[in-house]
Amino acid sequence: MVLRALDDSPVGRAERMTALHADHARAVLRLLLVLTHGQRQTAEDLLQETMLRTWRHLDSVPAESDAARRWLCTVARRLVIDGVRLRRGRPAEVHLVDMTWIPAGDDTTGSALASYAIRHALSRLSPAQRRLLSEVYLVGRSPEEVAGRLGVPIGTVKSRTHYALRALRTGLKAA
Repeated sequence: MVLRALDDSPVGRAERMTALHADHARAVLRLLLVLTHGQRQTAEDLLQETMLRTWRHLDSVPAESDAARRWLCTVARRLVIDGVRLRRGRPAEVHLVDMTWIPAGDDTTGSALASYAIRHALSRLSPAQRRLLSEVYLVGRSPEEVAGRLGVPIGTVKSRTHYALRALRTGLKAA
């Protein structure tokens, strides 16, 4: 069948393009599926681009059906080749690296050494002193609350806290 526009009007061009698509789109899509190793979405995108280029260069498409199919298949094959070349010429994509493991601003060698020194100094305190400092400074209880929990006068909690801090400072200086 000879596919030639009756005239160069927009209607004539649209009819020719419709006829080309109806006659050859399935064959071109099958070729593209083979060339893209079965990637249907990619093949359909390439078919669309082939038809777009056909529309732009409709005057270059041969009038005879077999020649038109060869022309369309050549355009489609070149699009696949261009896509492969584009991917090869492009640098490899780099995935984002998980940066959560990188130490924060205060995670330095100095803070690590300080943490070690504090743990070492705390280990040298008596269990009662560690519990008292933990209640006041880590849990955040007031001396009154600690006195109520331990069943001792508030003055005793304050003096024991003072002596526990002094022992901790001495331990830190020794470390």
